[in-house]
Amino acid sequence: MEGQEGTQQPHLVLAHKLFLLTHPDVQDIEKVRLTEEVLASVKADDMAPLYETLTGSSLLDLDRSVLDSMRAKNEEELKKLDEKIADAEENLGESEVREAHLAKSLFFIRIGDKDRALEQLKVTESKTVAVGLKMDLVFHTLQLGFFYMDFDLISKSIDKAKSLFEEGGDWERKNRLKVYEGLYCLSTRNFKKAANLFLDSISTFTTYELFPYDTFIFYTVLTSIISLDRVSLKQKVVDAPEILTVIGKVPYLSDFLNSLYDCQYKSFFSAFAGLTEQIKLDRYLHPHFRYYMREVRTVVYSQFLESYKSVTIEAMAKAFGVSVEFIDLELSRFIAAGKLHCKIDKVAGVLETNRPDSKNALYQATIKQGDVLLNRIQKLSRVIDL
Repeated sequence: MEGQEGTQQPHLVLAHKLFLLTHPDVQDIEKVRLTEEVLASVKADDMAPLYETLTGSSLLDLDRSVLDSMRAKNEEELKKLDEKIADAEENLGESEVREAHLAKSLFFIRIGDKDRALEQLKVTESKTVAVGLKMDLVFHTLQLGFFYMDFDLISKSIDKAKSLFEEGGDWERKNRLKVYEGLYCLSTRNFKKAANLFLDSISTFTTYELFPYDTFIFYTVLTSIISLDRVSLKQKVVDAPEILTVIGKVPYLSDFLNSLYDCQYKSFFSAFAGLTEQIKLDRYLHPHFRYYMREVRTVVYSQFLESYKSVTIEAMAKAFGVSVEFIDLELSRFIAAGKLHCKIDKVAGVLETNRPDSKNALYQATIKQGDVLLNRIQKLSRVIDL
């Protein structure tokens, strides 16, 4: 299941195609092509258990002869693997026994038998001594988790990996784990933590089995834009040489990042519109599409309004290249949701900012917390007096 350097793990490529097959925005003619590719992948790896699942959910049509053929091949290969395990246990050393069990684990992973794969990975772990090799088993489990989008399995595996690193472990595997955890955070809408983990991994990225490097940069830029302040964004993203070398390979991404930082809002909205399709059709980002779109607009509207104490709605609409009606509706929603600190004077057609004073807010919070503490102390003293 391990992808070679520069090559995405085939099962995750297949998982993305299966996602697109169920996506309402993918055209029928494209789904016909995807169906053919999925079936070819399933046949190539004799994925009988996955084939049964896909035919059961009507993503593929059931061909009984194809299923019977794959099952027969699976049984034959499994028999050979069991024979190798028996031979290793009887005639060879511990290392060979472990390798034989690992081969069986990878077989179950390859054919898409999740439960038996997890069970066999545990058996393989019991035959494994070195921390690094145990970590490799965790990576196999994590890849399974991402194939099935099993976030409970992913979370537990990440915790397990971290505990293993307390026993030892090399930096290469630790850096790889950061990307796995970053993808988990991205998939569960913890964009700030995802951005930090991705940024920490830019110069050491070797996790090609999850996605190509340009996809990694795509995720890094998207999460950073809604997580970092302007100064950090400039230092860590806009001027980062690792990002600059590949950002042009992702359509619209360079304009999206640089127009935001350069306050070119019309260009930003144009690039933003171009990126929406990529975000919507991304397996990990799709569930958070609407949320991400709101967060990006909050960032860009807030940045624009920070430069003014008051500004006309017409001027803001012109800056963004949209109609007055659109920006008026947008701002009304964001103000009502508490996302923007300003108010609209409909009569004058003016926006007035009322940004909270950070020092005053901190003072008010301290007073409030002090009052709560005093009340608790008074209640406690009454109890003691009784």
